[in-house]
Amino acid sequence: MLKISLARLRRDLTALARFGSNPGGGVSRPAWSPAHEEARAWLLAQMKEAGLETSVDPAGNTFGRHGDGAPLVLTGSHIDSVPDGGTLDGALGVLAALECLRTIREAGVPLKHPLAVVAWSDEEGRYGSLFGSRAFTGKLDAAKIPEMRASDGERLVDAMARAGFNAREAPRAPADPGSVAAYVELHIEQGPHLEAKGIPIGVVEGIVGIRRNRILFQGEPDHAGTTPMARRKDAFLAAAEYALAAREHVVGRGSGRSVTNFGVVEVKPGVTNIVPARAALLQEMRELDGKILGRLERECTALAKRIARRRGIRVAIERISRNEPARMAPEVQRTIEAAAATLKLRTLRMPSGAGHDAQNLATITKAGMIFIPSRGGRSHRPDESSDRRAIERGANVLLHTLLKLAS
Repeated sequence: MLKISLARLRRDLTALARFGSNPGGGVSRPAWSPAHEEARAWLLAQMKEAGLETSVDPAGNTFGRHGDGAPLVLTGSHIDSVPDGGTLDGALGVLAALECLRTIREAGVPLKHPLAVVAWSDEEGRYGSLFGSRAFTGKLDAAKIPEMRASDGERLVDAMARAGFNAREAPRAPADPGSVAAYVELHIEQGPHLEAKGIPIGVVEGIVGIRRNRILFQGEPDHAGTTPMARRKDAFLAAAEYALAAREHVVGRGSGRSVTNFGVVEVKPGVTNIVPARAALLQEMRELDGKILGRLERECTALAKRIARRRGIRVAIERISRNEPARMAPEVQRTIEAAAATLKLRTLRMPSGAGHDAQNLATITKAGMIFIPSRGGRSHRPDESSDRRAIERGANVLLHTLLKLAS
């Protein structure tokens, strides 16, 4: 039975982890950064060495292709990382895909459809969530590109220019209709469920939708020593009350798997002797059911307005981003399960609580995802890891899934 080389895959994972490596472990490799561009150059060299035909589109998506004709079967993930992230998130999907194509090419397996590995640009959303796959699937809003900025203020157009790209050309990246027969993405679970159940392979049924909103409470900047407590219009207290109330609301009124998070809090003027006049929260909500997600967003908006009104202050809500839930193709799910059965591996159908490029690909082709267990459910942190045998099993399931889809 055809199998990948675990030693070669682990060698590649170790090599890629050098780009943007942190002294304390893990990597910081944001999209378009010097470390990311060095990693891209290395990846292109590995693709060429494997005998693949390489290309990079206007959005920075990086491809390595095996075989001629169309439509193709596409597989991959991303090589950018969050700050102080792990070495497997995204990287595993790209390098396992590369190893699968190497293995198939070396074995001379005849295929009906060509295969291609892709590394999508800016999956982690430094400038815009799932930027590369949105461009590939025709979802980029060209008018917004000049406004896109990272949290540190750097403009996308400047970051891409430094890396040798023209951001205004990114909307020219959409795939030709019908050019992709299927898409499969291997990824670490980033959660605890597979490890807890002792099941080696997760078959993703769907990917959650995500809402990100900026909630801005506007109060009054009074003297913190002389203004009586009852007379204060403290924007931070309203924000704090809302954060707690919104959490309880999502837990109590959601589906049981609905989640929310407040990852950024800004308080102005930000000094100890002035009552906070402004407080902004960056709120994220995730849910697999689009109707429930929309309802929770509306209810949280109403909740913020009630709290502001009761405290005598103002509130404004700005929509930052909106990703809809995506269902994976039943045909691809069955193909993954058949590949796992060939390897005598148990599977679990499950949702993905994290966003992935597969959710955009699902709008133009049959898409699917394979999960492997994450140790301790840890991800987006330096100690993110998966057992070497889990990596081998996942890569071999990907290999046989690709063989079935391409032949």
